[in-house]
Amino acid sequence: MGLEDKIKNKAEELAGKAKEAFGKVTDNEKLQAEGVAEQAESGVKQGVEDVKDAAKNVADGLTGK
Repeated sequence: MGLEDKIKNKAEELAGKAKEAFGKVTDNEKLQAEGVAEQAESGVKQGVEDVKDAAKNVADGLTGK
């Protein structure tokens, strides 16, 4: 995964955490749920990128790169 993707995913995760926290403080359940959903989406993206990295590492190992 490129550094740009890692930064983007981390930023999305942090935005989700902030939204969730703000929702808790303001007693806004909708905002809180949106924050949780954004964090989950970021986690899924990170997982996909990790799988891509692992596949590339395996392919590089097979080709001797």
